[in-house]
Amino acid sequence: MAKKAYNPAMNKHSSRCNVKNYFAGLALDRAAGVRRDPEWLQKRMQAPDSYFVPVWRERNLLRAEASAAALLSRAEVDPWLENADAVVFLGEDGESAYFALFLDGGDDAVPTQLVGFGEFHQLKGAAEGLGENDRGLLAYARAMAHWHGRQRFCSDCGAPTHSSSDGHVRICSSSECGREHFPRTDAAVIVVVEHGTSCLLVRQPRWREGLYSALAGFVEAGESVEDAVVREVYEEVGVRVIGQRYHSSQPWPFPSSLMLGFEAKAAAREFNPGDDELEDARWFTREEYAAALASGEVKMPSRPSIARRLISDWYGRDGAVLSDVD
Repeated sequence: MAKKAYNPAMNKHSSRCNVKNYFAGLALDRAAGVRRDPEWLQKRMQAPDSYFVPVWRERNLLRAEASAAALLSRAEVDPWLENADAVVFLGEDGESAYFALFLDGGDDAVPTQLVGFGEFHQLKGAAEGLGENDRGLLAYARAMAHWHGRQRFCSDCGAPTHSSSDGHVRICSSSECGREHFPRTDAAVIVVVEHGTSCLLVRQPRWREGLYSALAGFVEAGESVEDAVVREVYEEVGVRVIGQRYHSSQPWPFPSSLMLGFEAKAAAREFNPGDDELEDARWFTREEYAAALASGEVKMPSRPSIARRLISDWYGRDGAVLSDVD
């Protein structure tokens, strides 16, 4: 039986509600089954209805007022293709194919040369003004740009690597090695800890004034994500987790993480921050949190972050409404 073609419409969020996290839910068929065919890729690259997503120094090219991704045609990018650091096939959406175009990061003239198409921006700061699909597409391109920029040499023998076929693999140039290198993603857990009707939030001194957020940390080698939740909460605030539930996930290409959101139950309210990175930790009831936000004493995480989503969902679980705040 022939394998069914992937339908981007099937790419729906699988968490307990239908709201998508920023950078998630990209409606694009990555076409993994055919993207390694050089002839097919070349045909798609030359097609007039294919689009290119420029990335320079891990910045994305956005249209005027940073309200949309700048997607350039094959003819428009022709002057830059030959000297591009890499061209990566991202996927298809209907009749159109999308490619990430990584421009020479050492060339300071690139922004001026492309000024007619838009300006380069850091995606994290510009994400709020973009549509859902643009966020996902640009995050995908940025993540691949980061990996290509840091995988120029083989980690086994030190020889230069080169991008191969679809741009989703780099191959060692040494005939004695020839190792294939694939993009990596670093898994991290982010956790809202609850006890009764209260939520435990923390603050790091390097964060902007007043910001309190969820606990987070990377999953370590040989560790399940569930075990990472238990360990991170105990290491950072000395609280024992007695129950946890997966919430949702978020690609976070700053530079290459996948955030796995959880809600956890604490055995007791007593805590003892043991992490030198923390400046403060506080329990908030919904009433206390709303009052702290209203007074300006406490600020929420940025809109693009899954931390904000986790906190907002905790607050609204019993029907409470959190006023729109920055």
